[in-house]
Amino acid sequence: MPKPKYKDAGFAFAYILPSFLLILVFSIIPIIMDVGLSFTSYNMITSPEWTGLDNYKRLFTDPYIGASIKNTVIFTFVTVPVQTLLALVFAAVIADKFRSHFGEAVKSAMFIPVIASMVLIGNLWTIILEPHGIVNNFLGLFGISPVNWLGSKHLSLFSVCIISIWKNVGYFLVIFYAGIMDIPAELYDAADVDGAGTMQKFLHITVPALSSVTYLVVTLGTIWSFQVFDLVYTLTGGGPGLSTQTLVLTIYNTAFRSYEMGYASTIALLMFVFVLVISILQKKFLAKED
Repeated sequence: MPKPKYKDAGFAFAYILPSFLLILVFSIIPIIMDVGLSFTSYNMITSPEWTGLDNYKRLFTDPYIGASIKNTVIFTFVTVPVQTLLALVFAAVIADKFRSHFGEAVKSAMFIPVIASMVLIGNLWTIILEPHGIVNNFLGLFGISPVNWLGSKHLSLFSVCIISIWKNVGYFLVIFYAGIMDIPAELYDAADVDGAGTMQKFLHITVPALSSVTYLVVTLGTIWSFQVFDLVYTLTGGGPGLSTQTLVLTIYNTAFRSYEMGYASTIALLMFVFVLVISILQKKFLAKED
């Protein structure tokens, strides 16, 4: 005798209830609270005071917001394409040339920065890039004067981008490598029979077959780029000036240094909208139906 449908629905609801509660408590409710606080003036000591659209009007005149958006967008447009391309190329090379213990060792070595603490990475690279650090000492061998990598308004954001790419590329390499391993070997065998070269196989077999993986990597990379905080905080603190100020760093400074939680909630909502819109656009232009 088949079980009543309501029992099946009850079992299904019981299975999803724990996940639903976690999403509700740690995602949905905080977003609703953020929207509410964005219309208030709140210093975390006294009760929130309703201010209407004042916080939103302030966004258009706050120099920190303009600099934060510009730096975050530049950071995203530099790091995401570069780390995606490097991870894809490295994964393809390891899969094609080093399907051995050496290849596994290379993957493991490139994954070490991923598991390292971002604060540790920041402090390490601060030492490496300081005026008399390893990089400048190496450049000095060729007669090049020391470069102020983290103290220059023109180079600091570029330096942060390079360090972020170095840290994240190993993570995305592993994802691409797993995707390449799922590509049927018969496709490459047929290409060999037709006389296709390495680059032709890469462009016409590997890249198209990894479209869904590439979409995942680009989406994750974009979200991570908009959330960059600890690396910038450790390396430059947002300086010099506002040259490396990011949205999350601005939210942190506004909330926990200026104690303007209402305005910080407005900035956080702005970042949420940015990430949501970009994710939708990525899904539209990158995602393909199976």
